[in-house]
Amino acid sequence: MSFVQIENVTKSYTKNKVLDKVSLTIEEGEFITLLGPSGCGKSTLLRAIAGLNDIDTGAIIIGGKDITCMPPKKRNIGMVFQSYALFPNMTVYDNIAFGLKMDGLSKKQIIPLVEEMLDVIDLRGKENHYPNQLSGGQQQRVALARALVKKPTVLLLDEPLSALDAKIRRILRNEIRRIQQRLNMTTVFVTHDQEEALSVSDRIYIMNHGTVEQVGTPNEIYNKPRTEFVARFIGNYNVWSRDQVESASLNGAPVQGNMFAVRPEAIQLFELRDADPLTDYTASGTITFMTILGNVIRYEINVDGLNVKVDRLNDLGLDSLNVGSVVKLNIPLEEWKHIEKTV
Repeated sequence: MSFVQIENVTKSYTKNKVLDKVSLTIEEGEFITLLGPSGCGKSTLLRAIAGLNDIDTGAIIIGGKDITCMPPKKRNIGMVFQSYALFPNMTVYDNIAFGLKMDGLSKKQIIPLVEEMLDVIDLRGKENHYPNQLSGGQQQRVALARALVKKPTVLLLDEPLSALDAKIRRILRNEIRRIQQRLNMTTVFVTHDQEEALSVSDRIYIMNHGTVEQVGTPNEIYNKPRTEFVARFIGNYNVWSRDQVESASLNGAPVQGNMFAVRPEAIQLFELRDADPLTDYTASGTITFMTILGNVIRYEINVDGLNVKVDRLNDLGLDSLNVGSVVKLNIPLEEWKHIEKTV
């Protein structure tokens, strides 16, 4: 039996069904991510696990115990919110110790627990600082320590990095993963950021309109999208219908299937020279747009009216291609992913 079981959970607000028979399982010590756009139900589900939202039907079971109707304070669940919610008039030490004091622990019991957390979040020496003396990343680590110090059975993270700049987000997400693995903490992470989800998760649940659209490891989710929604949301896939493929005369496409997804980095791109025949290539087209994304250049290519996205390493050793260049494309047969149309 899985450590956490969410069974057919539904939740509605008036006529709006936010969660529609959602089920998921989490193993002990696993880091799973609820990924999806705003309004898909991921934060509502997280708050339901914490007991901050009630549910209409279904069950929430942790460690074999049904906690569906249990009040939040009895669930032993730690939660870190998007806003740090630190007490501005308390030091780092007192913010971390606050929950322990409310539980009636003595000063002698509290000191080693807080000191352990200061080491875990690497803020030893900052214990007497106030929140306004810390960076945003440091404040978020204090909020994380405050949740962890009570040794919860499950840690819930509700978009904890969204208020930080891109560089700090990348650093802190890796620290969160390191801490989670060190403590073997069962963790549920909510985000709308695909890169975050792919970089830290053991498994990802992709949510759409209150349901789970697909679940799998980061590799499975990225390389084998099952639906049009997942292909469009998880990366920069080219998503085409059978009619579009046939209208653009893309040679070498699979005979079977009505919807296809193709990774932009899997498409081979070559400059089309006048003397070169088009044999062994899928199609030719004209570059209409290009974007430099650091180590990758993203091209948009018009192939008989079909927009094809191609990612290519920004390698100075390669011939430069510019807007207006005529190119030929090759899409290996194994790179065509059959997907289901999302209703």
